[in-house]
Amino acid sequence: MRRNARRLVFDFDDAVMLRDSFDRRGPHSARRRARFARIVRAADVVIAGNDYLADQALRAGASAETVCTIPTCIDLSRYAVKSANQRDGPPELVWIGSSSTLKGLEERRDLWERLGAEIPGLRLRVVCDRFPRFQNVEVVEVRWSDVDEARDLAMGDIGVGLIPDDDWSRGKCGLKILQYQAAGLPVIANRVGSHLEMIEPGETGFLADDVGEWAAAITAAADRSSRARMGEAARRQVEEQYSTAVWGPAFAAAVTGVDLRKSGAEARSHSYNPCFNREKPWAVGGSRATPAAPSSGRRVRRGSE
Repeated sequence: MRRNARRLVFDFDDAVMLRDSFDRRGPHSARRRARFARIVRAADVVIAGNDYLADQALRAGASAETVCTIPTCIDLSRYAVKSANQRDGPPELVWIGSSSTLKGLEERRDLWERLGAEIPGLRLRVVCDRFPRFQNVEVVEVRWSDVDEARDLAMGDIGVGLIPDDDWSRGKCGLKILQYQAAGLPVIANRVGSHLEMIEPGETGFLADDVGEWAAAITAAADRSSRARMGEAARRQVEEQYSTAVWGPAFAAAVTGVDLRKSGAEARSHSYNPCFNREKPWAVGGSRATPAAPSSGRRVRRGSE
């Protein structure tokens, strides 16, 4: 690939240098790390979905000038904002994902059984290709389809994010969270990886780990007006920070090496690389990248919020 590519771009949004959370062999693989290192060292541009992944590329030997963080983004035109409903009882939680990530939900069976015991009538809408079974929580089975997923999400009241606390999960880029927020839903998620950046407690949802925190979050979100307020704030956050409209130009510039926002001779003569140098390794939950045009014309500025 390197010999035959005029410009080689590596775009990744998972911790591909590791095995996944549920692999019986454990997360670390010398073969995967070696392959990952060869790719990021050879690429002209490495696009990482979050700061943790960007740091992994740098540790593997990628040049700082080639690495940039561009978050996973949502096409908001696909997601209608949830309209208010008058469902009686506790708010209906909703989770979306695949069979593989459903294991993270099933691993916390103790959490769900205790929540169901504390909150009678609790329901969990699961949009997937298979479904869990809990004794104390009613599971609403919704078979996933690309055509209907946005509508199916908006029929729930609160999005759920629940991933293992490990290095593989820290590489996750929060697509579930963005989908809930695009649908105008507040989110409850555990304190791991991208959840820490995407959820503002009390503003767009809640962060919760143990049963008490989850129960308190669900209770706090039971008020319809509070859910509506947080859902609106969550949607605005996606519009401003995680939409394809906002990040499209930066992604195009990274892939092509040319700032497509410029025109004519200026665009042809000015090579643009929206990357950055790192003065120190970035930990999970560090400062966010922003899609602002770089003042130097060479590197994306990094926000401090």
